[in-house]
Amino acid sequence: MYPSALIDLHCDTLTAFMAPHRCPDTLDNPLAAFSLSNLPDGIHWCQCFAIFVPDGLSQPEALAYYRRHASSFQRQMGCFSSRVSPCRTAGDIQAAWSAKKTAAFLTVENGAALGGDLNQVEELARDGVRLLTLTWNARNEIASGVSAPGGLTPFGRSLLPLLEQANIIIDVSHLNDDSFWDVMEATHAPLVASHSNARAVCPHRRNLTDDQIRAIVERGGLIGINYYTHFLRQEGLPQPEDLYRHVSHFLYLGAEHCLALGSDFDGADLPSWLQSPKQAAGLYDELIHHGFSASFCDQLMWGNALAFFQKNLPAS
Repeated sequence: MYPSALIDLHCDTLTAFMAPHRCPDTLDNPLAAFSLSNLPDGIHWCQCFAIFVPDGLSQPEALAYYRRHASSFQRQMGCFSSRVSPCRTAGDIQAAWSAKKTAAFLTVENGAALGGDLNQVEELARDGVRLLTLTWNARNEIASGVSAPGGLTPFGRSLLPLLEQANIIIDVSHLNDDSFWDVMEATHAPLVASHSNARAVCPHRRNLTDDQIRAIVERGGLIGINYYTHFLRQEGLPQPEDLYRHVSHFLYLGAEHCLALGSDFDGADLPSWLQSPKQAAGLYDELIHHGFSASFCDQLMWGNALAFFQKNLPAS
């Protein structure tokens, strides 16, 4: 049994297959984990497509990289317009679903995409970007990722209110702990951790501590369960029970109305039982059989994310 809908907060499909001589139509590449042609029938699907900007690019290179892939997203929205619709609000999601199309959000992973220029926030907003992961793993102009020391920079403190004004949601996945708490102090906006798990269950530095989870919940934020093997289980191959342990821990911390999905399709090594949209949709039935209520599973699969977008992405 599949859910009626599924909202996935993060995948790297847009940029994963854009190297020279590879498929330019990344969103329908049969070699990708996520492909428009491989979505299960009968499910309203909403996918957040990240422009992943690698660490180590110069400011001009990072901005040019962003623009290249933003253009690719817009081109593919036209190319596949009979099956997918670009979205900026919760109303757009529902309109796409009513038209029996996949709803698509454009997001950015790594604020280096701004090229160190606060004025570029306006360009991202015009392009329809609705979520910005502030860093990847290294330090950039905004803050520090999990592989670097330091916290939120003066540039980052100036950036956060501009993102709020532009209706671009702040994503704290990949931040180190100091940067996370600096962001929490610098803004009162609801925050998203688009693809992060529970550190108490799997002690990887990319996962969230209990205090961080509680802080996001108290702020009315959103957390997307990540399917990456090393974020599900520290050693050995993860099993479905490992994912259930993460879900149960989030529920223990009060995240029932804040938990969603953030697959990391095409951006990470995923377990063999969770490598496709059909398998992700199949989690619905597996979770119910494991003892989670159908009402909670509906929230996890799509309800919590849709409610968050309804509240935090108002129609322009």
